Amino acid sequence: MTRPTAGPWTETEQEHALIPSPGPHPTLRAAAIEAVEVTRSYSFGDTTVDALRGVSFTVEEGEYAAIVGPSGSGKSTLMHLLGCLDRPTSGVLRVGGRNIADLGDADLAQLRNREIGFVFQAFQLLPRSSALDNVALPLLYRGVKASERRELAADSLRAVNLGHRLTHRPTQMSGGEQQRVAIARALVGQPRILLADEPTGNLDSRNGAEVMRILEELNTERGVAVVLVTHDDEVAGRARRQVRVRDGLVERDTAAEAGA
Repeated sequence: MTRPTAGPWTETEQEHALIPSPGPHPTLRAAAIEAVEVTRSYSFGDTTVDALRGVSFTVEEGEYAAIVGPSGSGKSTLMHLLGCLDRPTSGVLRVGGRNIADLGDADLAQLRNREIGFVFQAFQLLPRSSALDNVALPLLYRGVKASERRELAADSLRAVNLGHRLTHRPTQMSGGEQQRVAIARALVGQPRILLADEPTGNLDSRNGAEVMRILEELNTERGVAVVLVTHDDEVAGRARRQVRVRDGLVERDTAAEAGA
């Protein structure tokens, strides 16, 4: 699936990101993400927009990083690429050790859905389904038996302190609880990478802090590489590493500064 334009995630893209495809994890346990001089350009009639102009950085397995920048900086385009919802115009992007330029659509979907968990600002939960059924949905598409997927979904909800809300629908839950359901759904398939797009954007400060605490705990205890995209410097500051993007380029990378 290649995105023709930059901008916020569409509902269709979010649905594709949540539906797993069968297949094994890649055997190569390289860096979680590696970008080398990645560019992304979009054409609008006679006009070409260079959203990314040569981005290079690596996210190691188990790392906790924030991509931060103002509107129009290129951070959303970069998020689409890291989530395998788009391909670079040029450069090399490896996810889980695999160059996404070498993958067909089916293999790219398999990589995306086996290696990456997604958390969206707007939660993207099915309003008439229980928390348990929302979390179990990716496992349904994976062909997991009903009893097993319900057990795994319940375990995932307990991991985000929602074991008492298994049968509640999103409309019966607070915004913070809905975002925790979304995190549980992202983790139920045991991804290697968790991408969080403005995960606190629709939450008050108390619920936002709780969501961040859970993401940090999952990163520390499970070793999931967490990459969050935000315009909020306070949220970004909680990550162990900040990659600041401006005008389609990496303006500052605290990991590079630490190694200098």
